[in-house]
Amino acid sequence: MIVLVMGVSGSGKNTIGEPLAQRLGWKFIDGDDYHPPENVKKMAAGIPLQDEDRWPWLDRLNALVRAEKQALIACSALKEAYRRRLLAGVDDYAIVHLRGSFELIRSRAESRRHRYMPASLLQSQFDTLEPPQGAIDVDVSFDVEISLKKILERLNA
Repeated sequence: MIVLVMGVSGSGKNTIGEPLAQRLGWKFIDGDDYHPPENVKKMAAGIPLQDEDRWPWLDRLNALVRAEKQALIACSALKEAYRRRLLAGVDDYAIVHLRGSFELIRSRAESRRHRYMPASLLQSQFDTLEPPQGAIDVDVSFDVEISLKKILERLNA
């Protein structure tokens, strides 16, 4: 099984994804590690990515997850088309959608230093977000432990 942990920047994809992968005993893949340099430059300059910027990155991530039997990938995957591209050819998967209010996530984004994603791009992420149907929906205003427990219960059901 592949588990996609998705959400806007600052929603906690790594904060929840890494310990979740550890508890499952699975490989953790941080989608941000695979952005091409051109994408990183754009985002660092405060320029939102366009679909044509994302396709090669999503194809690369798809190749990575198709090579795994059990892995967890943290990736924004904000649109349904992105999730379809990322999970193409993967038969067994679950999607965990990390969601929270704009105010909560903005406060988190402003209090951390991301490698290249400025908090100024957060509104564009919320504007792009298409909440997934049938996902494990997690309210990130709760404690990480509560979120992990909820996700594990749903994955084991």
